[in-house]
Amino acid sequence: MTIGTFQAYYTLTLFVIMIGIIGWAYSKRNRSSFDEAADLVFADESERTDKE
Repeated sequence: MTIGTFQAYYTLTLFVIMIGIIGWAYSKRNRSSFDEAADLVFADESERTDKE
């Protein structure tokens, strides 16, 4: 196996991993958990307004 063949397989592997990560990030199954994680930033604000 030459270095060129190795680099081609390496590039192809990284491309497949990147497509997999993009597919996972935009899948509808994960939307609710990502929305919940995005709202964690604002969880403190409701506690502060309740105390005031």
